[in-house]
Amino acid sequence: MQQKPNDNQLNVILDDVFKQAHRFSYDAMGTVFEILILNDDAQYAHQAAAAAFDELLRIEQQLSRFLETSDISIVNQLAANRPMTLTPDAFDCIKLSIDIFKKTSGAFDITTGLLYNCFLDDNKELLTPSNDDLQYAIEHTGSDNIKLNDTDHTIELSTAPVAVDLGGIGKGYALNIMARLLKEWSIDYALLHGGYSSVLALDAPEGTNGWPVTFSDPDDRQKTIARVELANAALSASGLQKGSHIIDPAAAKPLTGKFATWVITQDAAVADALSTAFMIMTDMQIETYCNESEQTRGLRFSRLNETENTPTIKYFGDWKTVLYDI
Repeated sequence: MQQKPNDNQLNVILDDVFKQAHRFSYDAMGTVFEILILNDDAQYAHQAAAAAFDELLRIEQQLSRFLETSDISIVNQLAANRPMTLTPDAFDCIKLSIDIFKKTSGAFDITTGLLYNCFLDDNKELLTPSNDDLQYAIEHTGSDNIKLNDTDHTIELSTAPVAVDLGGIGKGYALNIMARLLKEWSIDYALLHGGYSSVLALDAPEGTNGWPVTFSDPDDRQKTIARVELANAALSASGLQKGSHIIDPAAAKPLTGKFATWVITQDAAVADALSTAFMIMTDMQIETYCNESEQTRGLRFSRLNETENTPTIKYFGDWKTVLYDI
């Protein structure tokens, strides 16, 4: 996985009608998930949220590399050229990850675990790997080493080991599943988030344009860069805070400089992955991606070095319909 460090870059603003929302939380995937539901029946909202959190637990048990019995942990022990049957959600999440890997020219890659081991110790301090260790990691990195069979729902590795980690997309994928269940429960007005780095909004409550969310300035968390009103859309944020690192899989080295990205699109898993990919991609690559995908918007904060006084903030895609103010 490309780690997804985040330091509360997103804040949900509960004012006016939103203060009436019922709030429910659950610890999973190393963070706190929360569901906000606007519904006259508090007990029904509680039951719907509990059912959604049951889905979250089920997804975590399939996707987490930290659980020995998960599909991902077993894949990471898989020998080369040996097919393994995946559960439907693990298969779908890996398939989506590979699709985004291709669309981002490899900027989003779920197989960078061995590269992380080369460059970071247990305390996340940077290391200088040997040429042999780095070459070995490179040879076992790349989502193109994964083969999926749509008919049998199997995965096969062309080389082994491959260190798969879905941490850069798993929270968004879980939010999609949870939102689908809430819809089945006829919950129309709700907002879900995983640790404030991944957000998914359902319908806009009556009398509003959407659920208000603000973006915090990475240099000053008390300062707001932008505010959006989110409805039937997903928002994800990634950022490099002090002591955290993201690996550029194409360059096979840690990303340098200070970056933060925000992505809005229709799908929470896609937004999750793209917020990491946009940290690595060039401005031209991001602009091309957003132009080719009308529903995708990106915002990037960058400071290439400590001596740069003013950071660069760039918008990609059409923000007019969601941007409330700056």
